[in-house]
This record gives sequence, structure tokens and C-alpha cells, in this order.
Amino acid sequence: MEPELGNLHKRVSEFDARRQRGRVSEIGRGAITVRGLSQVACLGDRVRLTCRDGRDLGGEVIRVAREEVSILADGPGEGAAIGDPVLHLGAADISPDDGWMGRVVDPFGTPLDGRPLARGAQTRQLRGAPPAAAQRRLLGARLRTGMAVFDTLLPLVRGQRLGLFAGSGVGKSTLLGRFARGVEADAVVIALIGERGREVQEFVTRVLGEEGMARSVVVAATSDQSPLLRRRAAWAAMAVAEHFRDQGRHVLMLVDSITRFAEAHREIAVAAGEEANLRGFPPSTAPLIMALAERAGTGGAGQGDITAVLSVLVAGSDMEEPLADITRGALDGHVVLDRAIAERGRFPAVDLLRSVSRSLPDAASAQENGLIARARELLGAYERAELMIQAGLYAEGSDPLVDAAMKIWPALDGFLAEDAPDGTDAAFSRLEALLGTAGPGAGGDRRAVPTRAA
Repeated sequence: MEPELGNLHKRVSEFDARRQRGRVSEIGRGAITVRGLSQVACLGDRVRLTCRDGRDLGGEVIRVAREEVSILADGPGEGAAIGDPVLHLGAADISPDDGWMGRVVDPFGTPLDGRPLARGAQTRQLRGAPPAAAQRRLLGARLRTGMAVFDTLLPLVRGQRLGLFAGSGVGKSTLLGRFARGVEADAVVIALIGERGREVQEFVTRVLGEEGMARSVVVAATSDQSPLLRRRAAWAAMAVAEHFRDQGRHVLMLVDSITRFAEAHREIAVAAGEEANLRGFPPSTAPLIMALAERAGTGGAGQGDITAVLSVLVAGSDMEEPLADITRGALDGHVVLDRAIAERGRFPAVDLLRSVSRSLPDAASAQENGLIARARELLGAYERAELMIQAGLYAEGSDPLVDAAMKIWPALDGFLAEDAPDGTDAAFSRLEALLGTAGPGAGGDRRAVPTRAA
């Protein structure tokens, strides 16, 4: 049987005319109460409400009681009335397919470019389980990114989950696009959550470009859409990534952003009656983020790996605010983009001293770890003395390490913005040559290997 006919046969066989109907009994400011579905509906199930004007509204069950359920609509509830019929559709799922590569879809897998798109043969639950913990592989080999800072000082390895922490307008989307184009992967899955509609097309055409889009699937839910769709976009993208992972492929997963994912969940949780007491976020936010992050990473036997870069919008560079703290604890490293660095024109605006890759020291050789330690030592020495240097209060010769840091800082700062088209070995050779111009300084043994970050 041809694949297209097989998919059609599967969809027909899944059709069930015996679906339960309920009726709207109450319409509140957030949720809609429905009677008649409490014996069949589960949390997270999909429903369809038909308004009296003939308009259909999708929705999701967010609360189940003995006699009634509460649903949240996918769109504005204007036009809904008491007694309107509500059809129970069942569990939320998605059916990814290899043919989705190079396409932009919504959280239901519907193409956003108007062209037809086949559903895959296998249906996946949106909130799937991660691979068994005892069967997952260790982190894999270092990946080339094409950027010197990530090919040397902040390595990204196969199966790693990396957080990208940044405020607005500091080059976060551009950096994600560079990852999508440059990181070694068989497939790239990108979740654009809560973006402005204009930015989706801009990201696809300008940031990704033809090269990046050719191997990518983009799942987008724009800022004007309901919190249900914005939250679903992250789960749908992860299910697509798992589709390719289960074929043994290496998948690069990019999420922009975890912050908007959590904000969408907050709206839904509050409508369901959960109190927001974690600086405005409900207690269920932490397990929600951790569950999503845990589905990425290394796979089990017969599976590939999902290398994930999850962005977090950090207001005022506060790395201790709840979402930043939760996400950082769930990942294998974090990269901080600093507005002050971006404002002086260095991109990517990575603050190396506040960034950590937990793939170290295993991802580098002893010699490479020594170079990484030396670079951090010099940058740290310059940062500690920067105010004195700029104020003219530092006297050369007072501290040999600071003297060395002052000598090398412009070149080392420039290195963090360099491309690395020739791979990691060439990038480390460039770093070694650069560090050699600083002299020995007084900061300890260059061969020292930094300890793994906690």
C-alpha cells in the first residue's frame, strides 16, 4: 500500500462516530462550564464547541468535577451561549511525518503556508514520557557550531540541554538561527512560542534562510493566539523531535522561549483555579518545565539524541528570578547574553564568566581544558580590575595577572565573536596562539583542568 493511502486508511480507521456531547451550563471570565462530559473527559482532552452563530471553537478540558467539566477555548469566547453543544474529541495528539521537513506548522500540525501536508502514520501524545533514566546514554561527542566561543570555551555536545538566558534585543534569535544553520544534526525542530506574526516569517526567511530551513521543522504559535496553543507549541515541537529521534537520528531542538511557554501555562492554571504564588507563577510551573526538558537529551537503545537549546527571557539580567532558576537547574549548562556587551557591538554577546557548559571537563582534552581555564582566568582578572583600569587608578606592575589581562583583553574579547569555519581544532589553535601573547602572568598553572560545574 502506498504511504499516502496507508495514512488515509489509518485516519479513517480512527474515526469514531460515537462521541459524547455535552452542553454549556455556565460561561465565566476565563473558563466555560459544560455538563454531560464528566464521565468521559480527562484533563487535557480536546473538545469542540459550536456557537449559535455557527462558529466552531476548539478547547481543552482544564478541570473535571463530578457533574461538570471546565474548558478553556482556543480563541475568544464571544458568541458562546448557555446550551451550546460541546463535542468531546478525546486526547490531544499529533502525527509528525518526515515530509514536514522544510515546513512551518501550527501546534496541531496544520501547515501555515497553505500547501497540503500529510499526517504521519504514528500518532504521538503531546506529553510523552522521556527515555528510561537507567537506559539513557551519556553525553556524546562535541559538536561543531561554526562559532569560536562554542567550539572552544563553551562546548556543545550531542545530547546536551543548554539554556540561553537573555533580555530582549540582545541577539537571542540571531544566535538560535546560527545554531540552526551551523550545528551538526540530521534534523532541526524549532518551537516559536508567542512570537509576533511578522517575526515568524522573518525568522524563517532571514535568520534561518534556505540552508537552515531545508533541514528544519518550525512549529509556531503567535502572541495573539490563546495560551492553550502557545503552551501546546512546545509539546508539539518536542513530539516532532521525538519522531526523528526514534528513527535513530540526531535532532537539534530550539525553543524560543521557555518564558512564554511558562506564561501561557500560568494563564491556563489560573483559569483552572490554581493559585499563583511563585512570584506570579503557579507551583505547577516547575514540574512543567522540568518535564519538557527531560524529554530532550540523550536517547536509549536504538534511539538517536535530542540536543536542545532552550531560551529564557530574563528581565533585567536577573538570573535568580523563578523561571531562570528553575530552567537553569533542569539543564546541562547555561549561556548568558549580556546587554552591555551587545550595546558595544560584540555578537554573540556571551558573558563567558557567567556562562557554564556542564559538558566540561569531559568534552575537552587536558590541554584544551588548560586553555579554557587560562582564558577564564584572564577575563576574570580584567573584569575585577576594570573599574580601576578605566578610572586610571591601576598602576602597571601592581599585579602581573592584571597586566597580562590588560594586554590580551581586546584580542580575547574579539575571539569570542569570531567564526570558526575550520572546526574545533583550528579554533583551539587560534586560542592557544592568542593566549601565548599574554605571557605567563601570575594566575597559576595553565595546565590546570577546571572542575565540573555543579
